[in-house]
Amino acid sequence: MSTGDWPVLPVLPDAATDAVVTSGLLRELAYAFGGPFHFLLPDAFTANLRAMRQTLDAADVDGFLYYAKKANKAAVFVERAAAHGAGVDVASAAELREALGHGVRGEHLVVTGPAKDPALLRLAVTHGALIAVDALGELDAVITTALAGPVRPARVLLRVLPPVQPHSRFGLTEDELALALERCVEARQALRMEGFSFHLSGYALQPRADLAARLTELCLKARVAGLQADRLSIGGGLPVSYTDADSWHAFLATQCPAHYHAEKTFASGDFYPYHSPVSGARALAALLETRPDGADRTLARTLTEAGVTLLLEPGRALLDRAGATVFTVQGVKDRDGYQLLTVDGTSLSLSEQWFNSEYAPDPRLIPRRPDAPAGVFPASVGAATCLESDLLTWRKIAFPHRPRAGDLLLYPNTAGYQMDSNESPFHDLPLPPKVVVDRTDRPRPRWRLDRHFI
Repeated sequence: MSTGDWPVLPVLPDAATDAVVTSGLLRELAYAFGGPFHFLLPDAFTANLRAMRQTLDAADVDGFLYYAKKANKAAVFVERAAAHGAGVDVASAAELREALGHGVRGEHLVVTGPAKDPALLRLAVTHGALIAVDALGELDAVITTALAGPVRPARVLLRVLPPVQPHSRFGLTEDELALALERCVEARQALRMEGFSFHLSGYALQPRADLAARLTELCLKARVAGLQADRLSIGGGLPVSYTDADSWHAFLATQCPAHYHAEKTFASGDFYPYHSPVSGARALAALLETRPDGADRTLARTLTEAGVTLLLEPGRALLDRAGATVFTVQGVKDRDGYQLLTVDGTSLSLSEQWFNSEYAPDPRLIPRRPDAPAGVFPASVGAATCLESDLLTWRKIAFPHRPRAGDLLLYPNTAGYQMDSNESPFHDLPLPPKVVVDRTDRPRPRWRLDRHFI
């Protein structure tokens, strides 16, 4: 799909975001904050959580969902997880304290990440959190912590190095796993080994099903040795679809250096897969229906017949359509055949730019003047910094109106990782605040500031 000679990438329809735009709230917030801001739509998070639970129920799979907090620091999503009985995936003492402070029960936390520091392990053991052990030395540290504290036993999963990704820096090798299982048997008074975990890069379903089935068999063997071993965490990796298939494939086929400021080059493989045939809860359903290699039954039946509880740690998939980012146009320069905009923020608020990529979905122009003439007006979007490379959008976006100072730019569906993964108060610019929009089904949406203050 294209507008004239300019490739476009429209996002899928989102009635809640449309309602916020048409309400006029965004211009008032831009004036109040005097800079860029994010708005959050927690009802979308709740709907995504509900859909995944319904998928597990439909497949007759016992499962539990942990929200991967690293995907967005906002407190409101942790609050929603707590209110609906979900867990939270944390990887630091600060994240753990934040989750507890916003209502998540200790036993509903899973602690991931490498080389966990002693303070984090003490908190995790004390509050009964599930700890994904990444190394033999870490297992020894957990045992020591449990023996020294008032609360025992510690709850652990053993994180496995995926055979299909042997160069990953995470997880236990086969030899290390064998030693870890022996230590778990020896230390049964200090810890409860509840199963295994893994994380795979990418979004392919078959490798996840294959490794999950293999570790389900390992659960059965571990039980023979007297271990609990009835849980399996497959991490995250459920894709989000931002756009439709035709738009995505046309975009990849037509985009070229001439479509970017300074003829910036992005290979097709540099982009996140902004379209996925199945995403979110539908991707989970497809995974459960996948037959592991060499198996005569689906992954769902494999788990159910083995009595294994499936643990998931989605981040982006729970945040699909749960928020957007808004900038104000500060200046406009005319270039040869296009414009170069400067907005009141930085590309640090769109994290893809800092991974040698581009956040590809089209930003939405909200003109300050309702009578702005229509047409096709290509423009790239630069940041309010002194860095030549600091562009929010290198691509020349085919805007339907000529951008002017004072117009708003809305980047859609940014709640998953984009908003604050890399944000920094560069140039002493304040971090964009997060505004929670609790209701969009009224002429004037109800809003408040998020309660995350760290």
